Amino acid sequence: MATWSNLNLQNAASPIMEQLSFFHDHTLMILIMITVLVAYIMLSLLPNNLVHRYLLEGQNIEIIWTVLPAITLIFIALPSLRLLYLLDESMTPLISLKSTGHQWYWTYEYMDFKNSIEFDSYMIPSNELPLNGFRVLDVDNRTTLPMNIQTRILVTASDVIHSWTVPSMGLKVDATPGRLNQLNLLMSRPGIFFGQCSEICGANHSFMPIVLESLSVKLFTKWIMNL
Repeated sequence: MATWSNLNLQNAASPIMEQLSFFHDHTLMILIMITVLVAYIMLSLLPNNLVHRYLLEGQNIEIIWTVLPAITLIFIALPSLRLLYLLDESMTPLISLKSTGHQWYWTYEYMDFKNSIEFDSYMIPSNELPLNGFRVLDVDNRTTLPMNIQTRILVTASDVIHSWTVPSMGLKVDATPGRLNQLNLLMSRPGIFFGQCSEICGANHSFMPIVLESLSVKLFTKWIMNL
């Protein structure tokens, strides 16, 4: 999760988030190179009182500063299109989780088992937090999923539009009343990952966090059997 004074992206916990981080770094490097080049040209022109007689209304320079940005955009567009196809790629899930947004809590339902498992997830108030708890992030019932298993997450809402978001997984989808939106998830490492509703949904919008716990298949099976 993000900590104080951390301006970087959160550490990736899924292959999709890894690709998003790579694309972010790739684009940022191109922007830095453009900024440095433009700054150098502008600073070099400021103290110069001379004018190049072939520079004004020159066809060659017009071609150069038209072609170069076009090539730069191609280097950004190709990885971006590849990433969009990866985000929309549909795989056969081994487990499904349904998440329903309410004002202001989440309901989770595991539908692949003999007896459907369903529970509500509320934020723990600050005065009830344990010593090792995270204020405005911890919940009473964490969502648990197995790692290295292709998972489908179905997201909807019962009242207004919410948004189910876990940044370290690269997940963000609107929870819309009367509509099911789908996410594909493959968690690459164990851990506890935090998210929050990212759509302004009312007075307590800031108090409906998401906690996703990644376990091995063995521990996940044990957790399911104990419910």
